[in-house]
Amino acid sequence: MPVMNPYLNFKNCCEEAFEFYRSVFGGEFAMLMRMGDADMGMPVPDSAKNLVMHVALPIGNNVLMGSDAPDDFCPTPLSAGNNFSVAISAESREEADRIYAGLSAGGTQAMPMQVMFWGAYWGMLTDKFGINWMVDHSEHQAS
Repeated sequence: MPVMNPYLNFKNCCEEAFEFYRSVFGGEFAMLMRMGDADMGMPVPDSAKNLVMHVALPIGNNVLMGSDAPDDFCPTPLSAGNNFSVAISAESREEADRIYAGLSAGGTQAMPMQVMFWGAYWGMLTDKFGINWMVDHSEHQAS
């Protein structure tokens, strides 16, 4: 069964927001990666190197995830309503492909399913109702 978690995007204040969420919910970050720490296959401007590329805060059986989304990295500027996605982790590549194909029917494929530099099989889309989705499968995730 796939696992779903919220994924929040911020305009250069992800770390501040997640420190706030951690103060409310407690716990420790399972991951905090900065844009300057990752080889994204393109140069990262100095102004973006310390921004959050990915953060994960476990809350109960779920994980609140997020990242900064500077204007020069995003095709559409962030605003209330388009600044979050539902992240769904599939148990296999086949399941990820099936979910991606189903959700993208009548919608917009932002990034097709592919192996990403961090090792996950990942894709992003907006469904026909305007909801943003991130679909992934990682070989190391629990089945």
